[in-house]
Amino acid sequence: MATRRGFLAGLAAAALPARMSWAEAGSPAFVAAGKEGEGYSLHGLTERGEDIFRIALPARGHAAATHPVRAETVAFARRPGTFAIVLDCVTGAVTRRLTPPDGRQFNGHGVFSPDGSVLMTSEVEAEGSDGRVGLWETEAYRRIGEWQTGGIGPHDMKLLPGGRLVVANGGIETDPTDRTMLNVDRMRPNLSLLDAQGQLTGQAELDQDLHQNSIRHLAVHGDRVAFAMQWEGDPAEAVPQLGLWRPGGAAVLCPPAEADAFAMKGYAGSIAWTADGGRIAITSPKGGALMLFDGAGAALATHRRADVCGVAAEGAGFVATDGQGGIWACDDGGLAPLSKGGPAWDNHLVSCRA
Repeated sequence: MATRRGFLAGLAAAALPARMSWAEAGSPAFVAAGKEGEGYSLHGLTERGEDIFRIALPARGHAAATHPVRAETVAFARRPGTFAIVLDCVTGAVTRRLTPPDGRQFNGHGVFSPDGSVLMTSEVEAEGSDGRVGLWETEAYRRIGEWQTGGIGPHDMKLLPGGRLVVANGGIETDPTDRTMLNVDRMRPNLSLLDAQGQLTGQAELDQDLHQNSIRHLAVHGDRVAFAMQWEGDPAEAVPQLGLWRPGGAAVLCPPAEADAFAMKGYAGSIAWTADGGRIAITSPKGGALMLFDGAGAALATHRRADVCGVAAEGAGFVATDGQGGIWACDDGGLAPLSKGGPAWDNHLVSCRA
């Protein structure tokens, strides 16, 4: 452990090699994966939903991690997967292909350290779904270690101030070959907080009557965490899909009106929080709904759009994508089209400014 910590500290202090900047890639606001015909691709998009670049992917993508300085994106396979590819967003070249260690699977998400020297990947042990954070130095994308996540079935991860990492442990054990859920009756989702050395320093769980509300996706504002959930219990129950947590306190759920809760069909696919902290958005492709909340978790509006899922903050509002090729601006008043006729957009719209 001491050796790995020392190595990570050395990486953080070292200068990264000079590579192309985001300005040289056209300064995209977002990246998103999509499907065009039988092929898959990653796109760089402006604030208005205009295509800046398109790079082919070997299979369906899920989320992506954008480097904080270099025009470089790591695209992750749909979870659980065994590929992550490093893309040069200026040339379109695949510069590295990452493969998890034997017995591990990528779980769809990753995040760079603030200086970009380390990539952290969400992973599970294939048998049992025990959670891991994979650590990769980013000069050659060499594996340098891993941390435990404090739960099973981790999915999204986000950085908090001080180099801390919050992990959404979904609590679901899955079959490593076909994603069948094996423990729905005894799920235990949690939020786990790891310090900059990977030590577990905080954790929040849901009440027992909501233990089937899998914590999946995260958005952060300062040291506050908003989390989106997916209900694996009785579909006749209207349960909240949004919660808030500040480390050191308890998780607080944010129930909307019952009719709006049913509109989500128990499934929040993506989440975003505006930079000013004033608005939180969650989406449901299953329900064809996008819900807006204020920064304290009070429900404000529900907008309808078939297969809407990807969402990212833009100014005081949001940009959203759907599986029919549409890109939308969103605020309290509703959805306004930015562009149509694109690929079938996948689950996430990732900000290049986060």
